[in-house]
Amino acid sequence: MIANLKNVFKVADLRNKILFTLGMLALYRFGVAVRVPGIDADAVNQFEEGVKSQGALGFLNLFSGGAFGSFSIFALGIMPYITASIIMQVLGVVIPKLEKLQQEGASGQRKITQYTRYLAIGIATLQATGLTFIFGQGRGSAFFGAAQSVPNVRLLQDGMWPRGYLVILSLVAGTAVIMWLGEMISQRCIGNGMSMIIMASVVSDLPFSYYSILEEKKWFIFVVLLLLSIGIVVAVVRVELAQRRIPVQFAKRVVGRRMYGGQNTYIPLKVNQSGVVPIIFASSVLLLPVLLSNMLGANDGTGWRAWVQRNVDEYIVNSQNIVYIVLFALMIVAFAYFYNSIAFDPIRQADQLRRQGGFIPGIRPGPQTERYLGKAVNRITLPGAVFVAVIAILPYILLWAGDVQSFPFAGTTVLIAVGVALELMRQIDSQLMLRNYEGFLK
Repeated sequence: MIANLKNVFKVADLRNKILFTLGMLALYRFGVAVRVPGIDADAVNQFEEGVKSQGALGFLNLFSGGAFGSFSIFALGIMPYITASIIMQVLGVVIPKLEKLQQEGASGQRKITQYTRYLAIGIATLQATGLTFIFGQGRGSAFFGAAQSVPNVRLLQDGMWPRGYLVILSLVAGTAVIMWLGEMISQRCIGNGMSMIIMASVVSDLPFSYYSILEEKKWFIFVVLLLLSIGIVVAVVRVELAQRRIPVQFAKRVVGRRMYGGQNTYIPLKVNQSGVVPIIFASSVLLLPVLLSNMLGANDGTGWRAWVQRNVDEYIVNSQNIVYIVLFALMIVAFAYFYNSIAFDPIRQADQLRRQGGFIPGIRPGPQTERYLGKAVNRITLPGAVFVAVIAILPYILLWAGDVQSFPFAGTTVLIAVGVALELMRQIDSQLMLRNYEGFLK
């Protein structure tokens, strides 16, 4: 391992790419520490404590690397771009023009990327306006819930306008800078820039979290959670690399004096094809009732408004409630099936095989191949979705069943960190193998 690390820094081009990536990530972490101008510092401290104590906004805080809790210029994080990318992927299935662009190669992908940027800026503007209006005027109590005992903070003490315009502009500009950093990493370095930024966000708080556990629970609980974290990492690595290989044979064709085809290959179907997208979908949907209840306005403790508010506080906001845990897990499984139905189209795959002269042994081309591929995808989606759901709710189960206050390396954190690390190692391996060096992966 040490020898392989030395080989990485022996190659000048690879060394420069790694150093440039680290520089961009350092710049991103510096932006996380820069607070939005014009907001009350004491109110932000109270807001940060409230975000850490519950699960609804804690997910946004996780993806922003703590920037959301401190209301920095990067408070929105990369979530607007992720949301825009998912929307464009879904629209590519239903809009023929976008589907045609996806099939045009690099030129079409550049246009789709440009559309994604515009959509991300629009989503960031809406989110920045909503967050500034809700928390700037002190209307965010619904997000924390009555059980959290968090004061109803007011970030803009002198009124919403005109200072609110500066806050909104700062948040949208921060999102644009994050997109620029991610694209710079993708173009000049190794790995996907957006994924690297997400990984830097979710793992940034790990050292402090483990140190807090060591202070609170002493050595025994610390060692138990550390061993459990290692076990989770091993399980996630195995599931991330697991795939079902459907064998494919290509018929021989004679073109002129040459013979083409006749080789055997396979279609790799990943067990966890959706990754963390179902968790993002489920968390976003769970935030909708909170937003709707906040739009109802204040209530006097009686009537239907009070009933809606009580149920939202008890079951939707409170991540230590068993109803929230079960609902979150079921939604992750449902969205995993939804995403896989969009990401993998058995009809298109079967048609592509038929055009290339390929077939699955023992399966007729056409409708039978479509049904076979659809059945195979549905079968492997269930264990992958259940695994993702278990990993996602594991921290909440520990909070609900015991007196563990936090479990840092679990849930979405480990899924993102392991997935991005594996992809990064694959790309470093390919760079080393091109220069006759031994890679990390065997």
